[in-house]
Amino acid sequence: MAFLCSSLPSSSSIAIFGDPNTDGSSRSYLSIPSLKLRFRPVAASSHICAPAIDKSTFVISESVSEDELWAAACLRVRTFNELNPSAYNIQDHRRYLAEREFEALKERTSGKREGFTRVACINATLPLSQLSSSFEDLCSACKFSDGIEDRVVVGSLDLNQCRWLPDEIAGTKPEGIGVDFARAYLSNVCVAKELHRNGVGYKLIDKSKRVAGEWDNEAAKSLYMKSGFEQETAEPAWQARYLNRPQRLLLWLALPTSPIMSM
Repeated sequence: MAFLCSSLPSSSSIAIFGDPNTDGSSRSYLSIPSLKLRFRPVAASSHICAPAIDKSTFVISESVSEDELWAAACLRVRTFNELNPSAYNIQDHRRYLAEREFEALKERTSGKREGFTRVACINATLPLSQLSSSFEDLCSACKFSDGIEDRVVVGSLDLNQCRWLPDEIAGTKPEGIGVDFARAYLSNVCVAKELHRNGVGYKLIDKSKRVAGEWDNEAAKSLYMKSGFEQETAEPAWQARYLNRPQRLLLWLALPTSPIMSM
């Protein structure tokens, strides 16, 4: 599974390709098994003191409700737009931008956007109780209820399974059969400025790698099933998560035996 990341503000833009080989160039590469990350420098962000947050309360997951999608859309408007808070009718303009992003998110994640096999909105959230009154603007804009408690979306990205992202650099790896399901792109990567330096961006990208691995595994399983294989067993899901890789499956196929010809 290959990735291309775009829209990573106040940090570095990261391109991730499913190619385990380094190219020996002088550019800065960080190699990990079956992935290569290339960092393209952008303007450095100003120093922001990280608040004291109980990191065990972070939840990194795919969005499952429209309320959470709306909160994610609001965070993106807040992150990607330099808006003057004292400008005339600014709140109406923010809502207009959020509504546009919300409708686009719903279209993509529901599978209605042409050219996308599937899209997942992956969010980092915190309980509202974890955020002090100094986070009032973030909480009011990006709060939602998960049915149990009020939470706040503090980081977000889109994981897109497609051949290429519109208006972006088109990837070329991996090549060959199955590239439609073997390539994924990250986009709209953002973290609330109040939560910088809490590892939120890393958590989002790590989750997206695991989801993409599951997608890749599902597509490969479908290919085998269509070829006549049957699933016999699978390794425990906890073991795959612990080893940070897709769950392994044991498939089997009965082959016809050739009759022994008598002389």
